[in-house]
Amino acid sequence: MVDFSTINANNGVGGATTTASQSASDTASLANNFDTFLTLLTAQLQNQDPLAPMDSTQFTQQLVQFSQVEQQIRTNQQMESLVGQFQAASASAALSYLGKDAIVEADETYLAGGEANWAYVLPDGGADSVKITVRDSAGRAVYTTEDLPITEGEHLFTWNGVKTNGETAADGVYTLDIEARMDGEDVDTLVRVRETIMGVDFSGTSPSIITPSGIRTFDKIRSVLG
Repeated sequence: MVDFSTINANNGVGGATTTASQSASDTASLANNFDTFLTLLTAQLQNQDPLAPMDSTQFTQQLVQFSQVEQQIRTNQQMESLVGQFQAASASAALSYLGKDAIVEADETYLAGGEANWAYVLPDGGADSVKITVRDSAGRAVYTTEDLPITEGEHLFTWNGVKTNGETAADGVYTLDIEARMDGEDVDTLVRVRETIMGVDFSGTSPSIITPSGIRTFDKIRSVLG
């Protein structure tokens, strides 16, 4: 009998690697296997012993397998169509964001004109202490402060580009590290930035937005401002 393992191995419904070309290949493979099955079935029926006819159970099971695999391939083709429609809708939505500001969950932003803005969010109860360190693109600490709000909720932090040593930092991408503690224990915090959407990147499996500090995936966008 024909072995279906090679057809089933790569066809989990909704699998991330399923493509239109894969489904076409699977359909062709199924057709070839079915032709082989019919040829073997015909030969075996022609050469069976009339006094000891063959058990039809195996042939019935084989036909059921063909039906199941065909249905799975069709399901995958329908899933591919849905994925294509979703990607088209995502691309259209991404393009509509061009030129707008977005609130993004990220710890890096762009220093320009002596200003870089972050917002940090403290959980219920706030913290006993909060320390912020600004790092350059090489990971070096250029500014540190502990003179910060420690109450729960969102707080804006604006850095004017002046380093701890008094020098003026060059424009570019900077990262904010935050350490918040309560009763001697670390407190979970969120860091967000507000950036302008300058472009859309379609090179990945789903569109991403381009901001002055880099590429942001859609799952990091918290809101788009009008």
